[in-house]
Parts: sequence; C-alpha cells; structure tokens
Amino acid sequence: MSSSGATEEEMEIPEGYAEIVVVRHGETSWNASRILQGHLDPELNENGRQQAAAVANRLSKEPKFNAIYSSDLKRAAETAQIIANQCDLKEVILDQQLRERNLGDLQGLTLVDAQKMKPNVYKDFLSHKIDQEIPGGGESLDQLHQRCVSSFRKIANQHRGERVIVVSHGGFIRELHRKAAPNRKLEGKIQNTSVNVILISASKNHWFIKKWGDTSHLQGIGALDSGFGGDKTSG
Repeated sequence: MSSSGATEEEMEIPEGYAEIVVVRHGETSWNASRILQGHLDPELNENGRQQAAAVANRLSKEPKFNAIYSSDLKRAAETAQIIANQCDLKEVILDQQLRERNLGDLQGLTLVDAQKMKPNVYKDFLSHKIDQEIPGGGESLDQLHQRCVSSFRKIANQHRGERVIVVSHGGFIRELHRKAAPNRKLEGKIQNTSVNVILISASKNHWFIKKWGDTSHLQGIGALDSGFGGDKTSG
C-alpha cells in the first residue's frame, strides 16, 4: 500500500483486475454541524464544493478513467458530477447501493442529541457487534459490509482492466478497507474527498489497497478538519 507517488497511476493494471479510485464526498453543512446524515440528503456546502473541485482537478491529470459511479445522495452525486465534468466523463452512474449506512432513528440528530435523546439507540450504533442493527430501519455493520462488497464486485467485474471512479461515504469506505485489509486496523478518519485506490479481481475475490487516505490535493483549503464523519461514528 502506498500513500503517495505520482508514477503509481501510470502502472499497468494486473490482468483480471479493475482499479477503482474511491472518493468520499465533499463536506456538507451537516458534517460541519456534527449531524448524523445516513440516508438523509443534505447538499455540499461551499467548502465541500471547493474540495470537490480540488479532487476533480487532481484526477483530471491522471490517465483516462472509463466510468464514474456515485451514491445517489446529493452530497456524493454533486461531488461526482464536478469530477465527471473535469475528467470529461459523460455520465455519472448513480447507484443506491453506494449510499452511506442507514442510521435509522439517529438520522438528522447531532451526535450530542443522539446520546441524550436516544441513548439506547446510540448504544446500538456504537456496538462492537457487527450484526447489531440500528432501530428505525438502520443497518448493522455486517449488512453495510455485504452491500459494499457486493456493489464493488459488480463494478470490478464490469471493468476488468479499466480504471473507474466511485464516489461514496465515510462509513461505506471504511467497510471497503475492512474487506481489502482485514488484518490491518484502520487509523484515523476518511476525510472529505480523500482518494483511496483499490485493485479488485472479482473472479479471484482478491482485493488489494494501492493507495489510502490521500488528501494532498486539499492543501490550502482550510476547513478540511472541520468535516464530521469518516471515523467509527461515520454517517
């Protein structure tokens, strides 16, 4: 796994693999206000649009991408459209399977209010049991994991030998890391518009992390650390 290196994008894709560049959406006002978003649908804030423009500019300088996929939630779809425009990709393929974890009864609450108003639900949210569902229709981590893996296997199978972009969410991307590096603890958070590169062979069920957590394109965008989510409370 690498965190930097401009020549890596030029390396050939191993036979039978797809190279998937995974980008977390830009910042929203709900991120900045520490509100749990889940499947609710806030738009990017101004800082988020600047972040999206920065990652779009960065990706436009890399070798050609064959397609771009995105969660259909506005914060991801808008980020993806900004990238698509800059990278000369005609269509953003929207997919509900790329959404953030459904947080059930906690969606729309700040983290503080969630602890105060729904302590039992919040406890389930932070449970170490990966099969613990969140009341109100929320997903367990295991359900989220299965959704992540299934959607990425499908994309990888359709794009063998190709490079594609996927724009998704912090909790979703954390589960990709768990699949690709099950024995490596994920430190820190998934920053807004961070770039993560995964090689996937759908036929061999082999996942390999090529790059993780690269935010070098965000230098000079001051509100990077204000973005909430991307850690174990992501949503």
